[in-house]
Amino acid sequence: MAVASCGGTSAGAPTATLMLDFTPNGVHAGIYAAVHQGFDRAEGVHIDVEQPSASTDAVKLLLAGRVSFAVVDIHDLAIADAEGDELVGVLPIVERPLAAVIAQPSIASPRALEGKTVGITGVASDEAVLDSVVAGDGGNPKALHRVNIGFQAVPSMLAHRVDAVTAFWDVEGVALTRQLPGVREFRVDEYGAPAYPELVVCVTRAELTEHRKLVRHVVDAIRRGYELTVRQPQTAVKDMLAEVPGLQRSSLDEQLAALHGAFAGPRGGVEELDSTELRRWAQWEAKFGIVAQPPRIPITFDAALANEPVRR
Repeated sequence: MAVASCGGTSAGAPTATLMLDFTPNGVHAGIYAAVHQGFDRAEGVHIDVEQPSASTDAVKLLLAGRVSFAVVDIHDLAIADAEGDELVGVLPIVERPLAAVIAQPSIASPRALEGKTVGITGVASDEAVLDSVVAGDGGNPKALHRVNIGFQAVPSMLAHRVDAVTAFWDVEGVALTRQLPGVREFRVDEYGAPAYPELVVCVTRAELTEHRKLVRHVVDAIRRGYELTVRQPQTAVKDMLAEVPGLQRSSLDEQLAALHGAFAGPRGGVEELDSTELRRWAQWEAKFGIVAQPPRIPITFDAALANEPVRR
């Protein structure tokens, strides 16, 4: 497994390198809690969390064996499946979409964006989220004026350069709610999208096949970290601040408050993969053009590790 090339701890435990999808924020609290609380070491493995840089592509690093695990946006996992890359989602990080259309206070509903300017980052999932939200409200997505603003959602909204943006409600949405009173938030799963898990821990098919037991150890450690996050969010915040110096406690508190309930799966447990919801997501993914054909759920996901009881 890729862990073998990463060395080990002083006690001989292998190191599993985990690449995040984005700069550390509240959604990653359970991962850092797992490390700080020693849940990984209790499982006989050391999780080394890496932050992405501007030039980092987690999927490419995972396929190249440069990292052992990666937190991947579920839409990128769908694209990887369409391109024939054998990545497998083994654990959801959050159980609902984080994508939303966030609009100026004057925009009363998604359909009111017809004829207005909406900022997007340029990735395919932005277009799908925007189309789904506007169409889900009975509006015409073709009547929008779209501009590429990169990852400048917050400054673009604060400067009133756009009427709305596509963004994550747990990060940019929290920041805009604080800085732009009355901002509107239209979450994609409230306008027609299924309750898909936005972020998924992935490995390669080969590594899952060859080192399933070790993958299980990492999955169990992270699940324990999110169980703690749900029960004791303030402890998870302290753990994250200890692991990532320089983060703002107030921002983490706000983000975790916004995420309350988002870590619970359809059966009430933490970090579950539900095949029924995933099939609905696959149909939505193709319907809104992120991929041409629905992702192959039995190939793209292995739900067994996430859905088995965590060993103590």
